[in-house]
Amino acid sequence: MGEPSYEIPPYQKPPERRLDSWKEIAGYLNRDVTTVQRWEKREGMPVHRHVHDKRGSVYAMPEELDAWIQSRKSPAVEPEDAPTAVLVPTTIAADRGPVATPKPRLWLALAAILCIAVAAVGWLVFRHRTTNVVDTRIQSLAVLPLRNLSGDPAQEYLADGMTEALIGRLASIHSLRVISHTSVMRFKNPQVSVPEIARTLGVDAVVEGSVIKEGDHIRVTAQLIRGATETHFWSETYDRKMRDALTLESELAQAIAEKVQVTISGEEQQRLRSARPVAPEVYESYLKGRFALGQDNRAQLEESIRDFEGALSKDETFAPAYVGLAQAYTMLGTVSAGVSPGETRPKVASFARKALSIDPDLVEAHVLLANVLQEEWHWAESEAEYRRALALNPNSALANQWFALWLVCQGRTEEAVTTIKRARSLDPVGVSGNNVAWILFQSHRYDEAIRESSSALAIQPYNVLDLTGLGFALIADNQPTDAIPPLEKAVSVSGSPAATGVLIRAYAHAGRRNDALQLLAKLKQRKESGYIPAGAFVNAYLGLGDNEQAFYWLEQAFKEQSNILQFLKTHPYFDPIRGDPRFADLVRRVGLA
Repeated sequence: MGEPSYEIPPYQKPPERRLDSWKEIAGYLNRDVTTVQRWEKREGMPVHRHVHDKRGSVYAMPEELDAWIQSRKSPAVEPEDAPTAVLVPTTIAADRGPVATPKPRLWLALAAILCIAVAAVGWLVFRHRTTNVVDTRIQSLAVLPLRNLSGDPAQEYLADGMTEALIGRLASIHSLRVISHTSVMRFKNPQVSVPEIARTLGVDAVVEGSVIKEGDHIRVTAQLIRGATETHFWSETYDRKMRDALTLESELAQAIAEKVQVTISGEEQQRLRSARPVAPEVYESYLKGRFALGQDNRAQLEESIRDFEGALSKDETFAPAYVGLAQAYTMLGTVSAGVSPGETRPKVASFARKALSIDPDLVEAHVLLANVLQEEWHWAESEAEYRRALALNPNSALANQWFALWLVCQGRTEEAVTTIKRARSLDPVGVSGNNVAWILFQSHRYDEAIRESSSALAIQPYNVLDLTGLGFALIADNQPTDAIPPLEKAVSVSGSPAATGVLIRAYAHAGRRNDALQLLAKLKQRKESGYIPAGAFVNAYLGLGDNEQAFYWLEQAFKEQSNILQFLKTHPYFDPIRGDPRFADLVRRVGLA
């Protein structure tokens, strides 16, 4: 919310994979349970036992099993080491000395050598088969948009909403990487094969399916497809009444988790199973709100608010609708929507807290609340909310994306870059070039920021945020003349105050001071009739070298808690005034000293 409008989100290492039963251990070793139990008892195979009263509750680590198998391998016996004859004294004759006669032990030794050779070959085959099993495990997944088979385009909201809900449930599994809803939506009507989709998204498997609603009934069909081979290895059809739609989503997520054989903790299992009946009209209003929210313009945002409010008027305990309201007001509070964040922030915080009072495990609610707390400079409380969201769902691209912003505000730029890149790996479309470029710009890595913005613009040449981000980085990299064309395009396309403030700076640095002053005058005129964030004037006056006016507008930014002040520690445009005592005082008041 506010200025700048780069509303983006520590990378946690995923938990080490563990085999949690005799059945899983046997499957990993490609043997039956009796055999692996015998190996553990007689040959010391590394198996651990949980400390509780349930007998047979065991687990093993794949790395330890691999090392144990390697240790059992016997060295090959070289041919020259084999005995050729065994001489033993047998008969003492009166006229002869000892007589050498072959013994049966010779044949036993030769047989032993043959057994060792066979065992070595068998071990190699066993290892090859075991490796194949490991390589085919599914550790990443993409749920492709469910197809709307109703024949009614107005029912698209249902298919999209159920796709998003299924992704949300599966993404809560720590050991499974799930691609976000934003990134899979580009494959809504795919013209490419499943293997190509899997390669593009970097996943082991995909889920395809369809939705059809008839009266108060809903039918969902889903199938699991291995990405590399396009092998279909599971499919199921679910018929439910609309009031049981949440239960249907829960059952479908559980079935997929079981088929891909990921390790699920008790807490994760509980979240997958959580569902309650919901009135059809409540759920449909909610899904319509989510659908409108994704259209990304002010009219649709306002429509989504009406839909969410409609759902809550029928069921005030339906927590996801409060999350929807919080997200809608978050988006309204951005520069592009033209609503003052002072109006929207209290509503976002209120709706997020209401949602969490009903369901404390709503990841998106924690992230939205964290963002408001960050914008109001409650840094510790904000961090706690982000970390809670990431603990609940480390696969949340939104949580990683916005937490990256928190990190860069603290001056922890390397962690911020790592975190934003992880967010993009989870959501290659939603976490776009401007999100990554902004973090790189704040980290003073201008060349990389320019490349990110330029690559994004090659795909979306009129994206205002990418155009503005490119302008930011080019000016910082002492290329103000090159920054002017993308910034002029951004202003002509959107009239963005943020882009206008940076364009004034570009004109000034390129020696076009008169153009800069004329554009500044127009920006002041616009402020007389509507909201213009103080940050736009800060960028303009710093670019013109008028530090006194810049500090005046920094004080205005402080009063409105402008987003530009989050970046006091890192923003390159503040570098020339960092030595001013007024700047140090401002950093202290914002809580970043």
